[in-house]
Amino acid sequence: MELNETTITRAIVERFSQKLIDYSNVDVAIVGAGPSGLVASYFLAKADVKVAVFERKLSIGGGMWGGGMMFNEIVVQKQGKEILDAFEIHTREYELGYYTADAIESVTTIGSAAIKAGAKIFNCITAEDAIIREGRVTGLVINWSPVEMANLHVDPLSINAKYVIEASGHPLELLHVIERKTDIRFNTPTGKIVGEKSMWAEQAENLILKNTREICPGVYVCGMAANAAFGAPRMGPIFGGMLLSGKKVAQDIIAALKIKK
Repeated sequence: MELNETTITRAIVERFSQKLIDYSNVDVAIVGAGPSGLVASYFLAKADVKVAVFERKLSIGGGMWGGGMMFNEIVVQKQGKEILDAFEIHTREYELGYYTADAIESVTTIGSAAIKAGAKIFNCITAEDAIIREGRVTGLVINWSPVEMANLHVDPLSINAKYVIEASGHPLELLHVIERKTDIRFNTPTGKIVGEKSMWAEQAENLILKNTREICPGVYVCGMAANAAFGAPRMGPIFGGMLLSGKKVAQDIIAALKIKK
């Protein structure tokens, strides 16, 4: 068979365009394909929730790819290990209560499982704004990440969603936009983004599930974004809380969707 470049181009453009059209209206839109966002997308998709993940970078996985300082091993505690076990990711006990896993195996396995469950991941796309109706976030405004990086004046497109998950980690990309552009108050002690504190793994891991919740109408936070929003410490390269947070936010939204129905 002789390969034709035009056919290759048409195949990519048509198939991607159809995928984006199909997921322009979803139950849940997730900002960020880090560990918590990916885990959330897996459990949502597994429950037949229509979910799309938008990742601004070329690669998924967030900080998990690099483990700690590019030593590509991660650490989880016993509870976090249970999430890795559910994905059949190999772990090894280091000391009592501490388990290690290969960072690359973890990211690729969770990402693959999420896609096979039905989640759609769109990389190189930035959520540059939110759609807000009557004080509730009802979707995302998206654009290509290179457009943002080059500071080009290119109008965006939009995604409609019943719920949005802020899972962009430390930057809190979506919440900063909402705070800057609207008078919506967050469910934090100040009504605004509190900001993350310096590293304290034990405190951060203990608080992350408490902070994983709806922060304003239509928006949930999970992972490091939850701690950053509510003023908790960062945890560094221990990822158990991140994984558990992704599962919790999925469970909370599944329950909320059932209530709405």
